Amino acid sequence: MQDRQDRRVLRSRAALMAAAVRLVSERGTTALPVTDLAEAADVSRQLVYLQFGDRDSLLVAAAADLVERELLPDAGDIAASRRARMLAMARHFARYRPFYRAMLTGSCAFPMTRALNRLFGSLVTMEGLREVFGDLDEATAQDLAALVTGGTGAIVNDWVIDADGPLDPEELADRLLRVSTALAHGRLTLAPTPGDRPR
Repeated sequence: MQDRQDRRVLRSRAALMAAAVRLVSERGTTALPVTDLAEAADVSRQLVYLQFGDRDSLLVAAAADLVERELLPDAGDIAASRRARMLAMARHFARYRPFYRAMLTGSCAFPMTRALNRLFGSLVTMEGLREVFGDLDEATAQDLAALVTGGTGAIVNDWVIDADGPLDPEELADRLLRVSTALAHGRLTLAPTPGDRPR
């Protein structure tokens, strides 16, 4: 009996997340009534609140699920070249642009950006950073991972939101490669600010 209930819960969650992606994409907004989401998934409104708490939590969960199911398997394939992984990411965001554009400009923008940064962060390994930048202490490696992750997210966000359509995944992949190559080959040095003492 419990197994059947668990399967039913998983099916209703999957139906709600699929409905969220479809409706946000079609309407170009996150300002969707919970009733519309529930009807599109063929579940009750109460189930939305029971499983997700509120509409925005459902929408962010749907985005995270979409990324985990469709983007991470290709973009996270360490056997593939960096360009192939970046191109897989660019193609994903181009394919789902209406959904991501609404998510990044609507009521979910802040939690959506945080969720994407966490997901991008899962693609950055400490070993990879140390391979490129040399021996780094743990705190510096974590800060550098946050910088790379946040910067990648900012470039992708700008491209999804503001670029003229149709989006060109090759162009985004090339941009990201140029930036990552510049970071890898040009050790960043910051000019001292007045009052800094040389070390």
